[in-house]
Amino acid sequence: MDKKKLYVGNLSYEVTEGDLKELFSEAGTVESVNVITDRSSGQPKGFAFVEMASDEEAKEAINKFNGHSLKDKEIVVNEARPRSANTGFGGRKRY
Repeated sequence: MDKKKLYVGNLSYEVTEGDLKELFSEAGTVESVNVITDRSSGQPKGFAFVEMASDEEAKEAINKFNGHSLKDKEIVVNEARPRSANTGFGGRKRY
């Protein structure tokens, strides 16, 4: 089984990795959770990556949690796209 990484966006800054692990465990085995933070301030940026144990569990999580309300915000869940070599986060080109 291949692990599948999911992008989770529109997160409240109060959401922790533990919150996401608990929520996504309802859809299957959570391999890892990574809430993205600002390098200089350490503040959350409002998105995270959740790695599920299988493609089926990832699809279940997308169906179950995309549009789900978490800490008063409607979260976005979809398959994470790989970062390409010439772009940073957000698809902006690095020069």
